[in-house]
Formats: sequence, C-alpha cells, structure tokens
Amino acid sequence: MPEDKFPKLIDYAALKQQFGEDEQSCSRTEQIYSETTSALHFASNSAPNINKQYPAHTEAIDDQEHNHNEDQDEQQNKRPGLTGSRLRSYAFAVLTRKEYSKNDLIEKLALYAENRDEVIELVNELARENYQSDQRLAEMLLASQKRQGKGPNRIKMALKNKKVDSSLISEELKETDWTEQAYQLKVKKFGTEVANEPKLKAKQIRFLQYRGFDMDAIMKAIRRKEQDF
Repeated sequence: MPEDKFPKLIDYAALKQQFGEDEQSCSRTEQIYSETTSALHFASNSAPNINKQYPAHTEAIDDQEHNHNEDQDEQQNKRPGLTGSRLRSYAFAVLTRKEYSKNDLIEKLALYAENRDEVIELVNELARENYQSDQRLAEMLLASQKRQGKGPNRIKMALKNKKVDSSLISEELKETDWTEQAYQLKVKKFGTEVANEPKLKAKQIRFLQYRGFDMDAIMKAIRRKEQDF
C-alpha cells in the first residue's frame, strides 16, 4: 500500500519548534517512522497471500468436513432393518395387497430386512402355510394373460420372468384351445374375412406371433372362414 495512504505519525517541524530537538533526534524519529511505515506496508501486502500459500490444504479440510457431515446424515436417515415379528407383520401386509412369487417376495422383503437368511426362512414358512403360493400366482397370471389376448409363449415368458415354473399350469395350458384364442384375436383386429394378399397375411402372422401364439394355431386361425363354426 503506498505511503501516502498512511497518516503522518509525527509532525517533525512542530516537534523541533516545541521541544527544540536537535537534528540527531529528528533523524532518529524519521528512521522510526520509516521502519513503521515499511512494516505496515509489508503486512498489508502479505495478508491477502496467506490463503494463497495453502489453498489445497484448506480445500482438503473443507472436503473432509463435508464428507463427514454427509456420512452422519446418511447414518441418521438409514432405516433399521426389520427382524422377527416386525418382519413377519410386514410380509403379511405385502401379501394382502397382491400375490407375489416366492422369488419376488424374498427380494421385496430383503430391501427392508436386517438379515436375508431370515427372509428366506420366513418366506419358506409362508409358502408351507399357503400364505404365499407360486401355484396360485401361476393360475392367476394365466387367466389374466388370456383375457389380454396373450398366447402360451407370452404366458410362459411372464412366468419365467417371475421365476415361476410353467409346469405348475401345464395342464391348463394343454386344455386351452389356443386356435380359438388366436382366431378371436384375429377377428377383433382384422375382421372375419380370410386374407389372400401375401402382405396382409404376413401382417396377421406377425401380429399373432408377437402375442405369443404358436405357428400351428396361427395358420389355422387366419385360414378359418366364418362359416366354419
């Protein structure tokens, strides 16, 4: 900072007139003033550089404090895992809302449980007591998928995604008239007229394949005439 910004500490002429100091005393006073001014000037220029000397250290401390606070918040917000009767009550609450496969129920409960092994043991117990049933779920899924116009291949895929064995409904799959199912879906989408144009026929085949029907049922469905009933 320039010296002219500092106020004059001593009026030399007034001192000489008032006290009659000799030149040596005044020179000493000027030296003191000069040293004082230099010290103030150095301090003023050096102070802003203190943080510049240790920026990384300062930022590291700030990051440590921020991470520590985040860890504390996470620990405070983390829910305690369910065990014992609380876990069992939660399992019943889940099953009252919808049917779950054994695999899906285990994964659902494990999100809130303290111990995964306890979840597996509990779900096996619920299955033995028929509170949870893959058989019941498979039958419900079959009925639901048939109402939506899905064929056997789509139904088996849906069961596989839930890790439910399709053999649980093998008899129901065999007893279903899939040709009739495919024909009703074809009529709803394209009408009763039998397609002779190759492009339209191919379009009907792709549509029924996407819905999960076998090729045998598809060909019978698109060739059936209205008077064939």
